[in-house]
Order: sequence, then C-alpha cells, then structure tokens
Amino acid sequence: MDSVDKAILNEVQGNFPVSSDPYGDVGKKLGISGEEVLTRVKALKQNKIIRKVGPFFDAKKMGHRSTLCAVHVPEEKLRETADIISSYVEVTHNYLREGSPNVWFTLIAENEGEIERILSEISDKAGVGPIRNLPARRMFKIKVDLKLKG
Repeated sequence: MDSVDKAILNEVQGNFPVSSDPYGDVGKKLGISGEEVLTRVKALKQNKIIRKVGPFFDAKKMGHRSTLCAVHVPEEKLRETADIISSYVEVTHNYLREGSPNVWFTLIAENEGEIERILSEISDKAGVGPIRNLPARRMFKIKVDLKLKG
C-alpha cells in the first residue's frame, strides 16, 4: 500500500459519502479521480487488504442475531479455513489471534438456528471444530477507525 491507498482507506472508513458518485467525491477530497479511487479499492480487495466496502447495520434492530465465534485451526489449515469462513456473506469479518482458539469471526443471521446451521457447515467444510458460539449478553459498540499513516 502506498500513501494514496492509505488515504483512501482512512477516508472511506468513517466518511464514505452517500451520493450518486461516492468514489468521485472521495477522489475530489484526495485530489485524484473517482476512477482511480475505485481502481485502487478494487486492487485492495483483490489483494485481500480489505474484504468489502459497505455499510454496517444494527443486526438486532433488523430482527437478526449476531454472535462472536472462535475455533482453533492448525497452522497448515489457516488459509483454507479463513477462505471458507470468508465465503459466507453472514460473516462480517474474521481474524487470527495468538493462543487457542486462534481464529475468531463475527456472524450475523436471521435466527439462532441459522447461526448453528452455518457454523456446522463451516466446521464440516473446513474439518475444524468445535466452533464456539459466543453470543453477546450486552452490546457495547465502539466505533473503530484504523487510521493509517501515509
């Protein structure tokens, strides 16, 4: 990533414009074309620097359930398992942590039964488990913008 990529990521994290030309608006703010912003965002996605650009919704207010999930994955299966987890649109993000369990992800679905079905599928496809389903008892939402230095 160069300084322009970092500036784009800093801008779109918390200030993504809701307009007919959001990439053009970001480009104007950064002194580049909207086409270049879009090309760079696509490259960041293709290179797996980012997973997606999209809004965050309050799952509970929409009648959905969200849960934090954790599973221990052997090092030789990390990439394959991460790809399987990331293939589900219901997964908002996943990440590697030290210790056991080492793979954590957040899952949003319509109900608890759907969550259990997806976790079972992931476990079967990846050959890992058990996957711990850790639904929140209370929600503490902190806005996180990861500011990147140019």
